Amino acid sequence: MHDNKIMTTIQEIENALASLPEEKLVEFRNWYSQFDENRWDEKFVQDVHAGKLDELAEEALRDFDSNRCTEL
Repeated sequence: MHDNKIMTTIQEIENALASLPEEKLVEFRNWYSQFDENRWDEKFVQDVHAGKLDELAEEALRDFDSNRCTEL
């Protein structure tokens, strides 16, 4: 039941976006871009605090210490 409600909501959003005039679509696009960036940043911070990136950071430091890095 929950998935049906989500699908209906998605379809409603798609229909609403399809009917927007161009200037409102641009406004929505700008808003959504900022919204999406903020969500990504929040998720990244959560992952950092949860230690999900620790292994990658340690690998990068090992590579750096072993001179296996190229200066950008």
